[in-house]
Amino acid sequence: METFLLALLLMAVGALLTGVVALRPVSVATNRTANFIGPASAAAACLLGAYGLFSGGWSSAESFILPWGLPFGSFALGLDPLSRLFLLPVFALGFTCALSGCISLRHCDPSEHNLGAHWLFYLLLLLGMTCVMTARDALLFMLSWEIMSLSPFFLIDFNDRDRLVQDASWVYLVAAHLGAVLLIAFFALLWQQSGSTLFSAMAMKSPSHVTALFLLALLGFGAKAGLAPLHVWLPEAHPAAPSHVSALLSGAMLNAGLYGLIRSFDFFGPAQLLPGWWGWLLMAVGMLTALMGILKALAQSNLKRLLAYSSVENMGLMVMGAGIGLVGIHTGSAWTAALGFSGCLFHMLNHSAFKGLLFLCAGEVLHATGTVNMTALGGLQRRMPLLGALFALGAASIACLPPFNGFAGEFVLSLSMIRSLELPGMEQKIAMLACLTGLMLTSGVSAAVYAKAYGMTFLGQPRTSAAVDIHAPENRLLLPLLVPAAACVCGGLFAPWAFKMVQPTLEFIPVMHAGLMAPAGHVIASTERLLTHISLFGGAALLLVLIAGLARRALLARSGVKRGPVWGCGYQYGTPRIQYTPASFVEPASRIFGHVMGTTVKVTKTDGLFPDPASLDVDAPDVVRGKFYAPLFQLMERACNALKILQNGLVNMYILYILITLVALLIWGIA
Repeated sequence: METFLLALLLMAVGALLTGVVALRPVSVATNRTANFIGPASAAAACLLGAYGLFSGGWSSAESFILPWGLPFGSFALGLDPLSRLFLLPVFALGFTCALSGCISLRHCDPSEHNLGAHWLFYLLLLLGMTCVMTARDALLFMLSWEIMSLSPFFLIDFNDRDRLVQDASWVYLVAAHLGAVLLIAFFALLWQQSGSTLFSAMAMKSPSHVTALFLLALLGFGAKAGLAPLHVWLPEAHPAAPSHVSALLSGAMLNAGLYGLIRSFDFFGPAQLLPGWWGWLLMAVGMLTALMGILKALAQSNLKRLLAYSSVENMGLMVMGAGIGLVGIHTGSAWTAALGFSGCLFHMLNHSAFKGLLFLCAGEVLHATGTVNMTALGGLQRRMPLLGALFALGAASIACLPPFNGFAGEFVLSLSMIRSLELPGMEQKIAMLACLTGLMLTSGVSAAVYAKAYGMTFLGQPRTSAAVDIHAPENRLLLPLLVPAAACVCGGLFAPWAFKMVQPTLEFIPVMHAGLMAPAGHVIASTERLLTHISLFGGAALLLVLIAGLARRALLARSGVKRGPVWGCGYQYGTPRIQYTPASFVEPASRIFGHVMGTTVKVTKTDGLFPDPASLDVDAPDVVRGKFYAPLFQLMERACNALKILQNGLVNMYILYILITLVALLIWGIA
């Protein structure tokens, strides 16, 4: 625990130092100083924190309580396997993104960016996430939650001269605080019932209003996790933020919503008394979120927006796994409970690896070409072979192709649903079969999404000059990306060992009561054996592919065959304009899922012998935001504007308001 506390102190000291640099007049020297202190502090703290996770024993539970002099609450921290598991992506991605951000920001114009402020909020984000996942007091949890929620506002607003970036940061801030309000109500209700802010005292045996507490937790934490229809901030914030920030938000901060939801099970009483429909609700919300997210991702032409919607999809899969676990606990099925929660947490680890890698690759594409609009890209694989290979690795992982880590995570989730078909009752079998079908559909569409993302960006011929006149990064500048890339490969080839890290967390999920823990050990052991066989076959297949690739390269070099232009659409020497575009690639799918994808088509053409140039614009705006949130906020704006008449600047009217209030209070007191 001492090492972990030292990591927290290092984050705080780094934030203080970068804050001091930020207050000085911005210059090349101050930016260079901040760009050294900030990443160095973040990387050192993350390495120290990761060492602290393992030094005390992965399965151990430690605590630290320090009174802080406030009227209530305490500085209570705890490390158990559940916190350790969620902190692993925080430290791994915090380290990687700090190094990648240091490289990408080294030439920032001091007249446009204050890197001291940027790294201050980056370190505060790390500090907030770390404290959220270790807090054992409601007040400390909410203070940490606010630090974690406010810091991204300033990180997203990095390019604040862009109007779209400003709008995206404000959308994020509104969504973050709507969720925070619900969580304040959640903890206030628990505090009112228990009389204490300590988590250990809030874990009551039979709290009242338990359903209200569950719904508040689902909505409050679901807003942070990006569950539909609370997801609208993700596709706005991720494309606007610097890519190392997007990687950290998607791969680590979104997990805080899932962590909070699972940790909140502490407060709902014995598992046997929980309503059975909770698990089915989580499954339904998760499945609908996953399907909506991946179909919206399929419709996108902006690479970072595509990755943002993909994050929505993956968070939906994790919540669906948690719902399966609750169903298993309610029905007394150890297979369903253990595999549901294990699949949820295992997929969380895998998602952090491949999504962090993909966002960092998208940042390198943006730096090299100046755009992430796939319509303007193409042909980057030959110009940036290492970057293309890393993106292809991340795409194969997230598309659940063996032998990479994405396949292992979704295999455990699918196995939990297959074993759940043995549950009693036809309605439960039908519901599980529907979820299994949804998972298969999501995985299939995900493969199409990343075939599109990699193909449109890296394959074929350059569609515009942006993909020709590029500033290709040196291979040494891509070294930080090897960390999540190695996690994608090792998470698949060594899946049994990675899965074994999840096992101790089951004992610290409160609803996994003692009656299910003994058979759950048998479930985990059987699943590990299956993953061992899959890893062996996958490793052998990967080795054969590598050998075949090297043999092909050697044979081509010996035969003297020359490389020709890319064959495309049956015409070898045509214009790049005849290639598939992102819109034409998904046109067959848009005919079926167009309403969910939100695809809009605008055709402009004129008739006559000498017509003007025709145009075809295909877009996919977020229907939920456009049809629900935008009218709602416009209505609220009109209502607030109507109330401005009360604030008219006349002292006489303000005195009248006070008198009316006093009279009303007197009448109420007499009554």
